[in-house]
Amino acid sequence: MDFLEWIVTIIILTEFLLGNCANVFILLVNSIDSIKRRKISSADRIITALAIFRIALLWATVLNWYSTVFIAHTYSAQIRLLGRITWVVSNHFSNWLGTILSIFYLFKIANFSNLLFLHLKRRIENVLLVIFLGSFLFLIADLGVVDINKTTWMSVHEENMTLKSKLKHISSFANIPLFSLINITPFSISLTCVLLLIYSLGKHLRNMKFHGKGCQDPSTMVHIKALQTVVSFLLLFATYSVCVIVSGWSLLNEQIFLLCIVIGTFYPAGHSCILIWGNQKLKQALQLFLRQTRC
Repeated sequence: MDFLEWIVTIIILTEFLLGNCANVFILLVNSIDSIKRRKISSADRIITALAIFRIALLWATVLNWYSTVFIAHTYSAQIRLLGRITWVVSNHFSNWLGTILSIFYLFKIANFSNLLFLHLKRRIENVLLVIFLGSFLFLIADLGVVDINKTTWMSVHEENMTLKSKLKHISSFANIPLFSLINITPFSISLTCVLLLIYSLGKHLRNMKFHGKGCQDPSTMVHIKALQTVVSFLLLFATYSVCVIVSGWSLLNEQIFLLCIVIGTFYPAGHSCILIWGNQKLKQALQLFLRQTRC
C-alpha cells in the first residue's frame, strides 16, 4: 500500500471500531432494559433497529474498502453481489430509520394546534408503520439496479463486448440518479422535521416570554435536545449521500473513492455516538460503564 492507503486504512479501522462499539453498546443497553422492564418504548425500538443496520452498514462499507485496496483484481462477481446487496439493504434501513426517528421526535415534542397534526400525533405508531412499509418501494427499486449490476458482472467473461458495454453504461448511469432520488425523499422529510421543530421552539419561546417566564424550562430543553439530534443526523446524512454520489462518479479514481469512503463511514459511526450522548438512559449507562472500568 502507498502512504494514502495506509492513512485511509488507519482512519477507516478507527471509525469501524468506534461505530461498532457505539452500536453494540446501544443494542446491549436497550436489550437488557427491555428484558428487565418486559417492554420497550417506541423510541428504543427505533434506535435498537437503527443500531443493528448501522453495524451491517459499517461491515459492508469496510468490505467495499477492503476489496478496493487489497483484492480488486480477485474480487469475484458473487462476493461483489453479496457485498452490494448487504450495503443497499443496510443503507436503506439506516437512512429511513433515522428519518423515522426524526418524525417520532417531531410528533412527541412539537406543539401545534393544527387538527391534522393532532390527529397524526394520536396515531403516531400507525403513521411510522405506514412510512416504514412505504419505504420498501424505494428498496425494491434499488435492488432492481443491483440486478442490472449482477448481469453486468456476470458478463465480464463473455465475448459479447457490445452487450457488456451497454450493460456497464446502463448500470453506471442508473445507479447515481436513482440513489439521489431515493435519498432525496428521507432527506426532505428530515429537513421538514427540523424546520417544524425550530418553528415549534420559536413559538414556545414567544409564549414563555409573553407570560414573563424564563427560557430554561423543561420543554425548551427537550426541544433543543431533539433539534441537536435531528440536525446532526441531517448533516451527517447529507455528507454521506454526497460522498456516495461522488464515489459513484469516480470509480476509476481510487484516491477520490477512498476519500469518500473515509468521510462517508463517519455517518453510521458518528451519529450513533450522538444518539448515545442525546439519550438520557444511554448516556447514564455509558457513564456508569466508564466509572466501573476506571475502578
